[in-house]
Amino acid sequence: MTEDSRTPLRRTPRLQPHRILVLALGGVSAIDLGVPVQVFGRSSNAVSPTSTVHPSGILPGGTWPYSVEVCGAAPGLVTGADGLSYCVDVGLDALESADTIVIPGATSVVDDEPSAAVVGALLSAFERGARIAAISTGTFVLARTGLLAGRRATTHWSTAKELGRRYPSIEVDENVLFIDEGPLLTSAGAASAIDLCLHLIRRDHGVGLSNQVARRLVAAAYRSAGQAQYVPRSVPDPLGEVFADTRQWALQHLGESLTLTDLAANAGVSVRTFSRRFVDDTGYTPMQWVLRARVDLARELLENSDLGIEQIADQVGLGTGANLRMHFQRILSTSPNEYRHTFSG
Repeated sequence: MTEDSRTPLRRTPRLQPHRILVLALGGVSAIDLGVPVQVFGRSSNAVSPTSTVHPSGILPGGTWPYSVEVCGAAPGLVTGADGLSYCVDVGLDALESADTIVIPGATSVVDDEPSAAVVGALLSAFERGARIAAISTGTFVLARTGLLAGRRATTHWSTAKELGRRYPSIEVDENVLFIDEGPLLTSAGAASAIDLCLHLIRRDHGVGLSNQVARRLVAAAYRSAGQAQYVPRSVPDPLGEVFADTRQWALQHLGESLTLTDLAANAGVSVRTFSRRFVDDTGYTPMQWVLRARVDLARELLENSDLGIEQIADQVGLGTGANLRMHFQRILSTSPNEYRHTFSG
């Protein structure tokens, strides 16, 4: 699933625009900052009074139902990532009147804790009833408030393990584009910010308006796959050194019928010892690791060859195309054909 929504669509007309504040912290990502400004911005989303979009939730006269502003921890210059800087006119006080707060990803938020002032302002806004959405590594800022404890959340795949390690009370799902937990939403990296923002419009005002915005952005109105397919490999690299030679041997024999007994025999230890030490070192059972390695090999063949699905399934040791499709969907949340269409050279 790309999303998990537990909140019904709210389409009650408002007399004033829904106020969105985008919180730019040090090292803010340009794309994470720019997407919500573009999606919710008035200038690029003018709604004609004669628009075919259903008027539920749109202000009288077809006025755009959102206002958006960028704020910082304090007014002034915010140094962003990639040599860019941004001048913001307002600080954390602006959050006091925000209906929705968007926290873009930033290079500073993974290594450095957000300030007590930022955490306090977010908590106060949430207690007042504001909705908070985090993009990419912005989830680390939201996690620091404690609001995500006991909830599902996502972030960019490259930092998902660190999020789970640092905040074990959060159920981290690194295989989705975004997660909707009612007043708290989180998304994966970069382009998934568009998916999240379109979802908010869809939730607030229905499919018609979100589709209209998607057309203006030349973006998919709804993507059904998750972010797992964008992770370079299904098996993280590097793994531990225990049984590294056996893992390398297995990679050379993925097309064969590998069993747990075969792997343990290659390592020269008992099946029980092999299984226990393998899990301790890699985080996977031996056969989980073999399955993911086979899916990785299938990905390479889908990207770089013209082999059919049945041929690939046979070469990677998964037997049948149906078996390959099943494991592909479970691990990568997409089908082999969709993957090839997206990533083949």
